[in-house]
Amino acid sequence: MRTYRVILEPNESGGYTVTVPLLPGCISEGDTRKEALDNIKEAIELYIESLQEDGEPIPTEESVEEAVVEVAV
Repeated sequence: MRTYRVILEPNESGGYTVTVPLLPGCISEGDTRKEALDNIKEAIELYIESLQEDGEPIPTEESVEEAVVEVAV
């Protein structure tokens, strides 16, 4: 079992877009928060299957550093 951080962004027209920062191009949507999270779970599973089929390494959250920066605007 692996854990991935996802970003949920509300859409102007309703629903959510979800991305996985650690998996470039892994994106999904849903009309509700739950649907969006269910859909991204499936997208992550397919993304990882594709990596495995191609013999590519599977990224893990442990290899990621996170920081918050302050920007004057």
